[in-house]
Amino acid sequence: MSHTAKILLLGSGELGREFVVSAKRLGAYVIACDAYDDAPAMQFADAREVFSMLDGAALRSVVEKHRPDLIVPEIEAIRTEVLAELEQEGFTVVPSARATQMTMNRDAIRDLAADKLGLVTSRYRYAESLAEVRAAAEFTGLPCVIKPVMSSSGKGQSTVREAGDLEAAWDYAVAGMRGDRSRVIVEQFVDFDYEITLLTIRHAGGVSFCPPIGHRQERGDYQESWQPMAMSDAALRSAQDMARKVVEELASSGLGYGLFGVEFFVAKGGDGGDEVIFSELSPRPHDTGMVTLVSQNLSEFDLHARAIMGLPVPEQIRARPAASAVILADRESQTVGYEGIAEALGVANGSIDIRIFSKPVTRPYRRMGVALATAGSTDEARALAAEAAGKVRLTYGS
Repeated sequence: MSHTAKILLLGSGELGREFVVSAKRLGAYVIACDAYDDAPAMQFADAREVFSMLDGAALRSVVEKHRPDLIVPEIEAIRTEVLAELEQEGFTVVPSARATQMTMNRDAIRDLAADKLGLVTSRYRYAESLAEVRAAAEFTGLPCVIKPVMSSSGKGQSTVREAGDLEAAWDYAVAGMRGDRSRVIVEQFVDFDYEITLLTIRHAGGVSFCPPIGHRQERGDYQESWQPMAMSDAALRSAQDMARKVVEELASSGLGYGLFGVEFFVAKGGDGGDEVIFSELSPRPHDTGMVTLVSQNLSEFDLHARAIMGLPVPEQIRARPAASAVILADRESQTVGYEGIAEALGVANGSIDIRIFSKPVTRPYRRMGVALATAGSTDEARALAAEAAGKVRLTYGS
């Protein structure tokens, strides 16, 4: 792929914004698309299109208008059957139309991982009604986690500890669904010691891995991440083996290149060793991977751009101790400003970076920015990132 590639970016949030910067540094021409105007990635792109990715006719029209070299999904909620048709017609979908179809729905990727590839997963069942939710919970046992098969950023996800809370969890999941599928996955609650994202890059030279990223979630959405996450050699090899299997399977059609965010739970096994459990996969840069903006010489966005454009990707990728902490809104507002950035940047004599996403409106718990810190250890970096994030204050209009 020529480095002068024309890229159609489907979804223009904060991850897309950083990807646009990386791609343009390599000479790409980027058209950023989203359902609302002035989305973060649009502010840096060469051109923009405003439409719903779930509108198949609009999606096809935009592709035919621009005729991109690469169609790069940044979000899950896309009319993926149209991507499959376009791929058949000769357009290139990153990493492939099949990968976007399967990972858009948690049921498809879970079935692939557990049934076809034999990866270790939690116990799970699907449900399309409250009665099926109750039956599934009996199978998995309580506590259990209920989440839509199609959603993002933790929307609709909850942990249920008592049977009396199943109905509220079902209602919450239905309200948080994306797309048009009223289906949830009910899965065993894994009492894990920690969870990681293993950024896995498939490129012309093979498969490369970034050092593992630890992260903490609330409401199903990431709050902080750090890299490298300390793991036993055996646990890391297990995660890498599983990630390689699922990525190679998803890359078996189409271009097959790009960065994948593969999530795992790690729990202490009965024999004292670590049990690594496959959780989820995103065929694109991952929100927890924003820490790579300061931890690695090549961020996850740089690596994604290099891979899909056919450019060299290092076999060995290293990371210095670093952490990220999110900056959240706490209310709905049509206007927003930021205070305290100078104080945040001054933490630890300036070993902090602040990224404001420039989203035009706010809502409760919406990610509006991230604080990034480097330090001598990941524990120190986590403390610094959290301190810096706490100094950034959002101001709201009436």
